[in-house]
Amino acid sequence: MRRFLWIFLLLACFGGLIGAAPAGDEIPLRFPPAPRIVAIGDLHGDLEATRRALRLAGAINDEDQWIGGKLVLVQTGDQLDRGDDEQAVLDLFARLAEEAARPGGTVHALNGNHELMNVALDLRYVTPGGFEDFQDAVTVTGIDSVLAGYEEWQRARVAAFRPGGIYAKVLARRNTVVIIGQNVFVHGGVLPEHVDYGLERLNAEVRVWLAGDGPCPEWILKRDSPVWTRRYSLDVDESDCEMLAEVLIELGAKRMIVGHTDHVKGIASYCHGKVWCIDAGMSAHYGGEPQVLEIKGDTIRVLTEK
Repeated sequence: MRRFLWIFLLLACFGGLIGAAPAGDEIPLRFPPAPRIVAIGDLHGDLEATRRALRLAGAINDEDQWIGGKLVLVQTGDQLDRGDDEQAVLDLFARLAEEAARPGGTVHALNGNHELMNVALDLRYVTPGGFEDFQDAVTVTGIDSVLAGYEEWQRARVAAFRPGGIYAKVLARRNTVVIIGQNVFVHGGVLPEHVDYGLERLNAEVRVWLAGDGPCPEWILKRDSPVWTRRYSLDVDESDCEMLAEVLIELGAKRMIVGHTDHVKGIASYCHGKVWCIDAGMSAHYGGEPQVLEIKGDTIRVLTEK
């Protein structure tokens, strides 16, 4: 199955636009320290779990309005797949980003592997409700060679998420990696080769592809890409911790916060607090309870509803 995935992504990436990629719209990689940061893990199309996590973070009220003030909120990707409320989740984060900016807050929603899979048109994890959810998002008026390869009931979602599609462009306004103060946030993990490649370059290449202005970056296909690696979140050993320490020193950071690998028993930390794994499996698909990670300087707390 995994071999099929990499072959599928290869065909999806290189079956589209090729050539030199123009520079993407600049979104900074680094942001200054913030008095209070709250990070939220994978949401997988579950609007109720999303709302509960946002309320737990102190970001929204019962009417889903921003009340976080100058809070910096980070969601580490995988808002898509495995649930029926994806459009509502995407739209909620887009609106909250605008509302948060008014009092000086910030919302960073990152791209995870499931966002990039949808743009590559790997739709194996989309629920029937997930296809139905996007019927009103796009009016499909012409059937090109890409759309012709899908059933009629799939085409609206394909049109919405293919490179340059309306929701692919929403994702193009997001980073893949962001550094806030001494905290690195990414869906899977940052490895030494990613630092050597350049995190600004990595972010820009993804945005260009999502916007429909350039090719699919080759590194997306790799099992150890920033959105796919589980090096710091699954069976972590001393060599993994040594690698992590090397990366953090290179980036001038103290810790990394990742999602991707579900920890339904709760948020976990490895490598003496240098990595925090915040995918608490809170969506209905996994059945976990909402948990979020609060960062105040060097004080880290897991917030729960209990």
